Amino acid sequence: MRIFLLTLLLAFSALAEKRVIQPKEFAPGAPFSPGILVDGTLYISGQTGQDLKTRQIPENFEAEVRQTLENIGIVLKAAGMSFQDAISVQVYLTDMSLFPRMNAVYTTYFKDPRPTRTTVGIAKLVGTARIEITVTARK
Repeated sequence: MRIFLLTLLLAFSALAEKRVIQPKEFAPGAPFSPGILVDGTLYISGQTGQDLKTRQIPENFEAEVRQTLENIGIVLKAAGMSFQDAISVQVYLTDMSLFPRMNAVYTTYFKDPRPTRTTVGIAKLVGTARIEITVTARK
């Protein structure tokens, strides 16, 4: 009976709908998907503050954080969601002394009740990025 139930569970898991969220603003051909929607849960790839048109990262840190969150907002919207649907956020900073400045911008996007969050200091990100954020959301 256990084997049957395990097999049945695995079969249902394999049937889970998995849809790529590829907003038109994001250039196709990247080695990752901006978002994956599985059974109502959206997993957003790490986003930096790179402007999606110019490919530049703002010199001003607060502008970089805003652009990072705007990029996340584009993926959320393409999946029919908003920042209020976020349940978990991971923030990666190359300089932890930037935490208060990041938080000041972050709290203007994520309102109460805010999602769970982990913030981690790391040595380096792609290019000149100082911040990268991943989000998990669910309606």
